[in-house]
Amino acid sequence: MTLTPEQQAEIQEARAETRPTLRVTSEGMEKRLYVAHEVLDHGLVRVIDYMGDDNAITQAARVSYGKGTKHVTNDEGLIRYLMRHWHSTPFEMCEVKFHVKLPVFVARQWIRHRTANVNEYSARYSILDREFYIPAPEHLAAQSTVNNQGRGELLQGEEAQRVLDILRDDATRAYDHYEDMLSQDGQKGLARELARMNLPANVYTQWYWKVDLHNLFHFLRLRADTHAQYEIRAYAEVMCDIVRDWVPLAYGAFEDYRMGGVNLSGKGVEALKRRLAGEVVTQENSGMSKGEWREFEGVWG
Repeated sequence: MTLTPEQQAEIQEARAETRPTLRVTSEGMEKRLYVAHEVLDHGLVRVIDYMGDDNAITQAARVSYGKGTKHVTNDEGLIRYLMRHWHSTPFEMCEVKFHVKLPVFVARQWIRHRTANVNEYSARYSILDREFYIPAPEHLAAQSTVNNQGRGELLQGEEAQRVLDILRDDATRAYDHYEDMLSQDGQKGLARELARMNLPANVYTQWYWKVDLHNLFHFLRLRADTHAQYEIRAYAEVMCDIVRDWVPLAYGAFEDYRMGGVNLSGKGVEALKRRLAGEVVTQENSGMSKGEWREFEGVWG
């Protein structure tokens, strides 16, 4: 993705303008404001606004009006306690608004997280840019034979090139027809709200996405996971870096308990206890299904 000189000037102008405020600010997030972080081939993520920091979380948990005698170590311990015991409302005290540019098929996956406020670029009023997502060769894979939602081995050589040519040619042809239907050369042209229906799912759209930290953590837990689709994971990983700068204590707890932690079912706990006691536990005598046992072995061996 390459920003136009006009877009770069707009970002620099926004970053150059400062205002005195009594609001709590996050030094890490201030450095991120308005900066466009490139994602995929034409996409971006940037922070437009935010509210709160780590202190907002602990203050809400304590419902206090001052710092009192608390210390940073106390804040970290409290935040880790809140994360460990799945408390949600203190994390809802922090909010962030992102500007995201992304392919339509990623947006349709993303929008399934219905706990945010969204306003998307309207192709009824404006004409979409001639920008399409074309996968890099290292992300061009065949359908997985063991996971209906995943990818398998990479396509190679002529087959990979054939697929890339099809993707590029189809997207270009569809956009040519889109422009042709909108043509005003002495003719009325088709309404924009109708012409857009011919565009492919890899065309780029944009939106503002505002979410609180609790629901953002839920989004990142799912979409930054190694099992998530690469295209949406690329956005989630950039957002993880931003959140780490915004609320370092909360992100540290999230990374430890959610991204790096493991949830066990009652049967899983019992199987682990039996193993620790020296008993040989198998899928047949564990009470777990084959799928559950496979996941259990994936973590515990």
